[in-house]
This record gives sequence, structure tokens and C-alpha cells, in this order.
Amino acid sequence: MSNILLTHSRSPAGSGNPLTLGAIVLLVLGAAFIGFAHGALLAALFIVGAALGVTLYHAAFGFTGAWRAFIVNGRGEGLRAQMLMLAVGVILFFPVLDAGQLFGAPVRGYVSPVGLSVIAGSFMFGLGMQLGGGCASGTLFTVGGGNARMVITLLFFCVGSVLGTVNFDWWTSLPHMAPISLVDRFGAGGAMALSLLLFALVAAITVRVERDRHGSLEKEKVPDHHGMQRVLRGPWPVMIGGVLLALLNFLTLALAGKPWGITSAFALWGAKGAMLFGVDPTQWFYWQQPANAHALASPVLADVTSVMDIGIILGAMIAAMFAGRFAPNLRIPLRSVLAAAIGGILLGYGARIAYGCNIGAYFGGVVSGSVHGWLWLVFAFLGNMLGVKLRPFFFKQPPAGITKTA
Repeated sequence: MSNILLTHSRSPAGSGNPLTLGAIVLLVLGAAFIGFAHGALLAALFIVGAALGVTLYHAAFGFTGAWRAFIVNGRGEGLRAQMLMLAVGVILFFPVLDAGQLFGAPVRGYVSPVGLSVIAGSFMFGLGMQLGGGCASGTLFTVGGGNARMVITLLFFCVGSVLGTVNFDWWTSLPHMAPISLVDRFGAGGAMALSLLLFALVAAITVRVERDRHGSLEKEKVPDHHGMQRVLRGPWPVMIGGVLLALLNFLTLALAGKPWGITSAFALWGAKGAMLFGVDPTQWFYWQQPANAHALASPVLADVTSVMDIGIILGAMIAAMFAGRFAPNLRIPLRSVLAAAIGGILLGYGARIAYGCNIGAYFGGVVSGSVHGWLWLVFAFLGNMLGVKLRPFFFKQPPAGITKTA
């Protein structure tokens, strides 16, 4: 279930399209440049990012659209796909995180404090999802897919992210509990059993709600393509997309030593942009932390998250070209532009103070056994509920019973 309507028009599909060939060449050259400049490991993560972009696009794996479909219409396939993704994730992650190493290299999860900053930030992020038209991963793959409006969301996402670093120390000083790891508390087996039970409970609730409202579960539409054509041009089943995202996240853990993340790069891009206008982010607490200070002082392409984000955009672009759907449309209603700007700022600011987004905090946090990931899910969902209520002011609404993907 996609976050955004990519375009109504189509471009020539397939590998014979010069734009497709150009994008593939750009991917290869980008990997080669990153490899020579910053090492083979970063080049490999760039390719993993591209694979994530292809998967997100072809499976139309959305968080924003999936949550809105459940809130508005009681359709839960997207949420069930998320639960499957998380289930595969904890099965892969928990034993490795419990051991503290993978293939002899140290690994760590995203385990963050549980407190008011997570509650406020995740609620802001959830609200921003519905106004901005996407989450963190959704913004990247729809930008790569050719959605011009989402470029605006991405720009203000970066603005909001850097604003979130200005008073990050104040937010983190609010009442909170120390990080809680289910893996540390219950061991890999106990944490896995508890998590799988919760995933099954959420999935069961979506099934009950959907059957109560519609009498049956929504069936997958008959695809236009089959066999290798479907592999190259999509669409892929959303459940397959969830499994692939979990596997690619685990590959990220193996290569980078940490789970997949997205929005720390947006804060970095925003801070570097602010420096061009004479602003000195190094005076802020967030950028005085060793890892963040190092990232700010280094080239963007030396940053793991930035490299993977760029890879996601390029991978989604290649997927859109193979599907024949890469055709940016610059005719964007003014209210939609306003929603993208407001939503982008909320997304960026919320992600910083909540220790991450739908990928770093929700996906990465839950598969790391962090309680803050579950807290993020609850309050981001509540933010989505408010965002759904506010959408009619900004967007022309579809007829009753239809969930528009924009």
C-alpha cells in the first residue's frame, strides 16, 4: 500500500529506456566512487540502500498509507505486512544482539530512553506523516519514484531535522527512564516470544476489524505482469516486501554494525546547509556529541546513513523507470505545498527528539528489543489519527470507501 500517488502519466518502461540505463550507470559509478573514496564497505551499503529503494517502490511498502487505510477504512493488510516484517526482524536480530557480535564483528541495536521526548516527537512525526504525505522511507522512495511534491516534503524534513538539533538537550532533559532492552531483560528467546505474541495480537486485531467492516479481507489485485516481468516492473506483494526489508535491514546490521536508519542524515544535510548561510551548528549540544561532530566535519559520502539514503532514492528511481512510472508532475496545488512544508518540518523535528523515525525508532527500535520503539508506535499512530482528521483542509478527499494514496 503506497504512501503517495506517484503519477498518473507513464514513461517508457524497461531497460531499453535511455533514462533507465542512465540511472543504472549512475548507480554503478556512484558505488565505484564511494568505494574508491571511502572504502568497499560504504559502497556495499550504497548498493543495499538501492535494494531497499527498489523493494520499497515495487512493493509500495508504505507506513503512512497503511495506517491511514486502517484508520479510515479498516483495511489492515499494510499493518499486517509491518507485523510480518517485524517478526522476521526479531527472529534475525535478537540472537545476534544477545551475542553482541556477528561474524566476529561487534553489533549494536537502537535502544533509546523512554520518556516525554519520545511521546512528543513520535506524535509530531505521526501528524507530519499524514500532512507531508509519507514517512521517512516513504519520502525517499517517492522522491526517487518521481513525485515532485515529495521533494518539498524532503526539503522541509531536513529543515525540521536540523531545528530538532537546536534544543535537543532540552528535550532529552525532560522526565524519562533509562533505555530498556527486552533482550537484556528476558534474553533472546524470551524477548522473541513476547514480541511475536504482540505482533500476532496486532495482526489479529486488524483481521477482526477488517472482517467486521467489510465481511472479508481485501484480496490482492491481479498484477499486470508475471514472472520475470513482474520482478523487474512490479508490483510485488506487500508481504514479500516486508520480508525483504527485514532481510536487508539484517544485512545492514552485518555490514554497518547497526540497524538501518534514515533521518540522522537529514539532520546532517540540514546542518551542512545551515553552515552555508553562516550558521554554526557546532555550538549546539547535539553536534557536540562525538559521532555527530565527526559526521558534521566529514564529507557527506563518508556517512553511512547518507550513503544509504541516496541509494534508496536512486534504487526507487530505477524501479520507477522499469515500471514506466517515472514522470514528475510539477502541478502541485498550493494547499498541498503548504501541507508538505508543515508536514516535513513536523517529520524532521519529531524524528530528532524521538530518537528516530518509522525506520530508526519503530522498525529499528522494535527489532533491537527497545521499549522506546513500542512507545513510538503507539504515539505515532495517535498522531496519524489527528493527521487524518486534518487532511480534508489540505487535500481533495476521495469518495467514501476509497483511500487515496496521496
